[in-house]
Amino acid sequence: MGVCHLSRMKSLLLFLSFTSSALAQDWVLEGNAAWQARDSQAEWVFREQLWIGGGWFQSFADPPRDVWSSANGKDWTLVEGNAPWVHSDLPMNVTFADKMWIMGGWYKGRLPGHSASNQVWSSNDGVKWDQVTKSAEWSPRVAAGLVVHRGKMWMLGGIEDYYFGTDKSLKNDVWSSDDGKTWKLEVASAPWSARAYHQAVVLNDRIYVMGGGNYTPAYHAKNDVWSSSDGVNWNGETESAPWEARLWFSAAVYRGQMWVLGGWSKEKDNYGDVWHSADGKTWKRLETRTCWKARHEHSAFVFQDKLWVAGGHARPLSNEVWSLQLTKDWP
Repeated sequence: MGVCHLSRMKSLLLFLSFTSSALAQDWVLEGNAAWQARDSQAEWVFREQLWIGGGWFQSFADPPRDVWSSANGKDWTLVEGNAPWVHSDLPMNVTFADKMWIMGGWYKGRLPGHSASNQVWSSNDGVKWDQVTKSAEWSPRVAAGLVVHRGKMWMLGGIEDYYFGTDKSLKNDVWSSDDGKTWKLEVASAPWSARAYHQAVVLNDRIYVMGGGNYTPAYHAKNDVWSSSDGVNWNGETESAPWEARLWFSAAVYRGQMWVLGGWSKEKDNYGDVWHSADGKTWKRLETRTCWKARHEHSAFVFQDKLWVAGGHARPLSNEVWSLQLTKDWP
């Protein structure tokens, strides 16, 4: 069992002094899901359930195409074993217009015939998936940001070639769509540098883009934060957040704050830290007695007034599901 940012000795001392209120802010292991351990999967909160789809088992096999759902994070049901989308490693996903959406993504890992996608798919039940478009206006890519803002879906950056692309494959374009079929180029080159493996969230009517960079062959990672109210004009909130530069982390908005959870860097390997901010400028670290083991490319959900973490690469791959419910008077 992990400990978020606390040495074991410090953790023991804090255990002796924790109040019941503090204990309510610990991570709870809900159990091991029925789905095979994985990372890089799509995730949704849809119709009062948690959902995952696809992901990565290893780089020399086709990615999985299964879809699972759960009403409580403990009991998972296989909804579809062989969805029609095949680019399910590092896809972009969102819930929008009462549907689950999955788009882009990578196929076949390092195998011959590997490719990125600019297909867009949607479903209202997880079983039947409609191909909204075979070829969106944005170039095929993986690991972009995707958010819902002001009645539209917004695609932000990404990389066109996962394992083999240089920085020339990285993007910092911004696209929007109100139907998933037709996409409008809002910005060809945003002021934030081209990147993938970053995160984007929406808080207080602003889109935030943070972290990311490139994995291979020219590794670099960032911890900057940018925001925009219209997706076109961007403000730099900080050049260097207190959380270390990283790729493959997860992010969410919970209790009026944006959250950064885990991730990976070449220098430090996996991270198991948790940070939150109300404005992208000032960040605080959440320290808890119990926490999930350090990991990257895990799912993050906000569901039933809890923050959830599921799966990811925790050396080895994980199918654990954890939840955190902050006290009502937090912070």
